Parts: sequence; structure tokens; C-alpha cells
Amino acid sequence: MKFSLILGLAICINIAIADQETLVLVDNLNIRETHSQFFKSLQDRGYVLTFKLADDGNLLLSKYGEYLYKNLIIFSPSVVEFGGQIDTEAITKFIDDGGNVLVAGNAAAGDVYREIATECGFEMDEESAAVIDHFNYDMLDDGDHTRIVVSPKNLISAPTIVGEHNTQPLLFEGTGLILDKDNSLVLPILTADSTAYSYNPKSQVKEYPHAVGRKTVLIAALQARNNARIVFSGSMFFFSDDAFNSPVAKVHGDKVSSNLSGNKALAVHLSEWAFGERGRLRVRRVHHNREGENESSNTYTITDTVVYRIEIEELKNGKWQPFDANDVQLEFVRIDPFIRTTLKKKPNGVYEAVFKVPDVWGVYQFKVDYDRIGYTRLYHTTQVSVRPLQHTQYERFIPSAYPYYVSAFSMMVGVFLFSIVFLYYKEDTPKTKSE
Repeated sequence: MKFSLILGLAICINIAIADQETLVLVDNLNIRETHSQFFKSLQDRGYVLTFKLADDGNLLLSKYGEYLYKNLIIFSPSVVEFGGQIDTEAITKFIDDGGNVLVAGNAAAGDVYREIATECGFEMDEESAAVIDHFNYDMLDDGDHTRIVVSPKNLISAPTIVGEHNTQPLLFEGTGLILDKDNSLVLPILTADSTAYSYNPKSQVKEYPHAVGRKTVLIAALQARNNARIVFSGSMFFFSDDAFNSPVAKVHGDKVSSNLSGNKALAVHLSEWAFGERGRLRVRRVHHNREGENESSNTYTITDTVVYRIEIEELKNGKWQPFDANDVQLEFVRIDPFIRTTLKKKPNGVYEAVFKVPDVWGVYQFKVDYDRIGYTRLYHTTQVSVRPLQHTQYERFIPSAYPYYVSAFSMMVGVFLFSIVFLYYKEDTPKTKSE
């Protein structure tokens, strides 16, 4: 008994550690110092970081069919080609199998970065192109106006991803991204101001820039259909100690002065979301039964009143807690939804719906499909059968048939009276003269 308990605890610990294993690919190991605060925030939350050069010939993501890491961080924009067994195809397969990826580049990022961005639904600007804003740049800018100041109002309205109460301006220095509007899975986390554009700051503008104004995305994200998460930043500077510790002083327009930028808080929130610490949902329990009964059933009769309950939990601060929302819907589906209703919130993360089964028999599903920005997709179905009424369950007298009942009984009464008249009525015959 003790051995089984110890073995179970050991398995749980190994699973927890495996979820925290993170591979960090860098251009040079000096990045551990220039981005120490960001990496320390990960380590303080329990992540085991393995730093390796991006062109190391011994790089591996998986071994014997098992992934060695749950998360991947790529901070190596100058790499021409990844080493070992890691390439764009291997990273794409890692995402397809549920791995999380955080990528940060800059204006000098090479073709490898563009290939990864394309596979994830983003498009990076041309090499050497940087985001420029002549109206919203920092006082410490080197003269190219590429160290821009971004308002927190440009963040996506999704507290699960970017956190709440973002009031500090953000510093950004890097290249721009463009998203495909037809791709519903990609999210523009942070966009530039309307005065910004993406172009090579050392060249004269002769062609229309690749990205202009609010269409210039600075940080983008994607949550795949398998709930794998990717955060792609056009700036490595955004995650650096320099950006975390820099006061912000914007020239032109409304001058902003603050003790520190909001980069650190946003970077921590993004990493929490990217690595699955925020916005994860799960179904703990589902129960359905006829109204007035307690036991669940796999078969219902048409016009039965059914009670459906689902208990949903959200991962917060490392613990599963009751989920709080008011827009969870239930569909009762037979090919197409026959019933769609909003579940009523009950205590302890329980959501309930009471409805009458349609007067159409067949095979149905209770389906909850909850897909909201920032949350993992919650999809749960339960199949049940709906049968017609048995012959003993039909009403003996149907109200709609009352006219027919009346006509039948009236006909019977009429025949009865006619029979009496016909049998017992004797007509007097007139007498003749002879009589």
C-alpha cells in the first residue's frame, strides 16, 4: 500500500516537472544576462530552463518518441539555421503535438524566423525593416525613431492574456508583423499607433511600407485547435532588462513620464498565458436526468423535461477553481441544434439548464462548445437516445379530437333514436267506404 502511494506521488511529481521543462534557444549565452529578469520570473514560477545555442549540433526536441520539453523559447534572431534535429518542420510538429512556443525577434531576423511566422499564421516584414514612429518615440532613441512608445490602450481587450490594469506605457524596438484577417485563430496582442509604419530606417522611403498604422502588429499570438499556444514578438528588446528598467519619456504629443515601463508586467502575463498558467478550462463533472429524478439516463422520451448540469473549472495560481462566466451555452443536437440555451450559473462552478425534449425522436447530443479569446477551447458532448411514446403513455382522450368524439356519439344517438322510431312507430292507415 505504501509502495503504491509513493509510486503514485512520484508519477505526479514527474508529470508536473515535465510540464515545466523549457528549452531556451539563444544566439549567445550573454542573453541570459541581458534578459535575466524575464528568465528569473520563469524560474521563480517553477520552470526548469535549459539554455542552448540555437546552432548547437546536438539539439533535440524529442527522444524515443517522447518530447523532452513542454515549452520552447526562441531568442535567437540572428540564427541562419537551427542545429541538430530542430528546424521549422520540427517546431511545427512540436506545436501540432501540443507544445507551447514563445518567439522574439528583431529587425535583423533571418529567413528561419519568417518561416516559423508563416507556419503560425503571421507575416514578418522584410529583413532590416523596423517599426518607425516619428511622433511616439522615446527620448533615449538613437535618432532613427525606432525605439517607440506604445500606449497600453493598443493592447487586445483580453485580461486573460495581457492581465488587468495595464496603465504604464510600453517600449518596443523591433520589426512589425501582419496578420491574416481570415485566420480566426491569430490574435493581435499589441498594435502600433496610427502614425507608425514598418520600413528600413537606413533607406529612403520609395515604396509603400509593408505595414502601416494600426495594421502594424508588434506582438501576435495564436491558440491552435489543439490548445497549443504561440506568442510571437517582433522585438527581443521588449523582454530585456533594459526595457524593464527604463523610464518612459515620449517626445511630441502628450509627454508621458513614469518610473518604469509596463514591459515587465506584460511580459510576465504573456508568458503565463503562453505556457498554460492562465486561461485553461476543464470539465470536472457532467450530469443529466429527468426532472424530479436523481439518476441519469441514456434514454429519454419525447416531451420529457430534462435537467442538464456541467461543472467547469479554471486553472488559477496553479489550482483548479470554479469557473465564473455567464455566456456558457448548451446545444441539444440531432445533426442540427434543436435547442440552444444559455446555462444558468450556480454555485461552485456548476451550470444548469432545464428544457423540454423536442417532439422528434432520434439520437441526440448534449453539446457544450465554449470558445472565447484567451481560454482553451472547452468541448464536451454526451450522446443520448430520444424515443417516441409507448402505446400505454398516450392520452386516452385527446382534446384536439373532441369534435370527432362528439360527432361519433351524436351519430350513435341518432341511429338509436331512428331505430326506435323505425321499429315502434305505427302509422294509422285510412278506412275505406266498404269498411
